[in-house]
Amino acid sequence: MNNSKCLLERAKKMIPGGVNSPVRAFGPVGGTPRFIKSARGAYLYDEDENCYLDFVGSWGPMILGHSHQEVVKCVQDICQRGLSFGAATAAEVEMAELVCELVPSMEMVRMVNSGTEAVMSAIRVARGFTGRDKIIKFSGCYHGHSDGLLVQAGSGVMTAGVPDSLGVPVGCARDTLSANYNDLDSVKAHFARCPKEIAAVIVEPVAANMGVVPPEEGFLKGLRELCDTYGALLIFDEVITGFRLAIDGAQGYYGVTPDLTTFGKIIGGGMPVGAYGGKRQIMELVAPLGGVYQAGTLSGNPVAMAAGMAQLTILKEHPEYYRELNEKGDWFFGRIERLLRETGRPWQVNHVGSLGCLYFTKQDVKDYESAKTSDTELFAKYHNHMLEQGIYLAPSQFEAVFLSLAHTEEMLEKTLDAITIFLQKI
Repeated sequence: MNNSKCLLERAKKMIPGGVNSPVRAFGPVGGTPRFIKSARGAYLYDEDENCYLDFVGSWGPMILGHSHQEVVKCVQDICQRGLSFGAATAAEVEMAELVCELVPSMEMVRMVNSGTEAVMSAIRVARGFTGRDKIIKFSGCYHGHSDGLLVQAGSGVMTAGVPDSLGVPVGCARDTLSANYNDLDSVKAHFARCPKEIAAVIVEPVAANMGVVPPEEGFLKGLRELCDTYGALLIFDEVITGFRLAIDGAQGYYGVTPDLTTFGKIIGGGMPVGAYGGKRQIMELVAPLGGVYQAGTLSGNPVAMAAGMAQLTILKEHPEYYRELNEKGDWFFGRIERLLRETGRPWQVNHVGSLGCLYFTKQDVKDYESAKTSDTELFAKYHNHMLEQGIYLAPSQFEAVFLSLAHTEEMLEKTLDAITIFLQKI
């Protein structure tokens, strides 16, 4: 790790904490973050020439695996024509047409540069459309780092949000109400208290920022019905689930239709990109058509559009890939559950398709409070053990494991062997 350690020390002099995103800092698990040099298929290679089997996948978008030949070729071809124009391109039109074709709830779409920007913009549109200010989010669901969404729940479900970061004025979080994931009663209580003030409910249809917490039966449908009853919009944050669980996202997987949807880098094959969209009558409020202003000099960047078009086209042309990926997830996470039972370990495994999480807690994990009962010190030991075995996991108990089509049965068996060794050690 000499090169990674040296790079970290150099970075600390110029970059806060030595990293450009806090989750890369390895703070919850200790040790030195690996500086990655290259990636191919299911593997990462760091600056010290170590090889790791990767279960992060750039936080989800690498469904086809890293450096997929067709995706890379499309990017190389577009780069020969220019990297950025700050003007409209045919690629933006083609991408918009494809996204709206694949996701029926999206009748119009606007390209942006990140998931954070997509969510921030969707909420602004929801407020503009309804003429209301308040939104409901769920404790433990992450929707980017915009001021109004960096909130934590108060002492009860009736408490409005308070800032969860320095630099966020209390006023910015005043209209953000926190509810409990998988708890419709907590949402009903907010609507009962503010029946004509809530513009939208925003939710990760599968909560994938407190590990992986699937929606309980009727939860998403119940949100749809509450929004319809009170005239609020339902926003699905599909930055993680979009085009991963199914070609039409979690909304297709669960059969619940939102009014607005947000996507992140998954529509760019891992490139920095995002998008939000939904019903035409709502999206026609976005400038220059309507009075909801949102702009971006680099939105619809041609390189990101090329990467996204390549990956989404492959997935569209091969619907069997989703069956393969979800069956792989069922098999892999099911095997982990079996290992835990065989060794008498009381820990929990949650998963939906190719998304999963091993929680070091005895409790069933169905919301933020139960997720927080996990033993994070034990997770740190687990993470470091897996790293020593050549397996790269997200350096936090509360992140997902992502499978890709590049993961083979042999690779997954190797991972299961590493988990078995850990269970025998502790």
